[in-house]
Amino acid sequence: MTATAELFRALHHGGTPLVLPNAWDPVSARIIAEAGYPAVATSSGAVARVLGYDDGQLTPPAEMFTAVARIVRAVDVPVTADMEAGYGLPAKEFVDRLLETGAVGCNLEDSVGGQLTDPARQADYLAEVRAAAGADLVINARIDTFVRPGADQAGAVDDAVRRGREYRRAGADCVYPIMAPTDQLTAVVEGVGGPVNAHAAPGGPTAAELVGAGATRISYGASLHKHLMDSLRELLPTLA
Repeated sequence: MTATAELFRALHHGGTPLVLPNAWDPVSARIIAEAGYPAVATSSGAVARVLGYDDGQLTPPAEMFTAVARIVRAVDVPVTADMEAGYGLPAKEFVDRLLETGAVGCNLEDSVGGQLTDPARQADYLAEVRAAAGADLVINARIDTFVRPGADQAGAVDDAVRRGREYRRAGADCVYPIMAPTDQLTAVVEGVGGPVNAHAAPGGPTAAELVGAGATRISYGASLHKHLMDSLRELLPTLA
């Protein structure tokens, strides 16, 4: 497990940006791996909807862990799992259950129900996850400053940088200021001083644009699943 995690960790520091289209089931994971991507990330929102739930920590943890395990079994590349805010699980239990799936990374966000978690409390949780996992998990700490309701965009960069620095000190390998505007992303990257994940989407900021702003890891969240479901909605009326 540690060797695979270290392989995945190294991809955050190579000369080529790490691009991670997000999967939601074994089929989508296989397609991503077969396309040549070096790792697979899951999307908690997309997985939740496939399982019949809405996003926002509404999926029973057992079902999410089982879904992640199925994806891991389907591919021969490292898998990192989007686990929302940890589903309220104690850090040790969370780590033990995630490692049982075979995943070597996790995405953990710092808001629940649209409310930002106190950064010190979130840093403490991340530190507990790091202590429990050792080197076996690559931790991507999501920063929800830019997506919380009524976000103060003027102070968002400073808040994201403060949170990013705290999460890095707590043991996060990478931080993820999700939906940070491209024109503000560079300031976050420079302020954090470590690997930064950015969010791309079909019709939105491209991976190339985000890399140009300093991101070293690019993921797509639930946007690919949404894009395909929108295509299906458009197709269905033509089939009758």
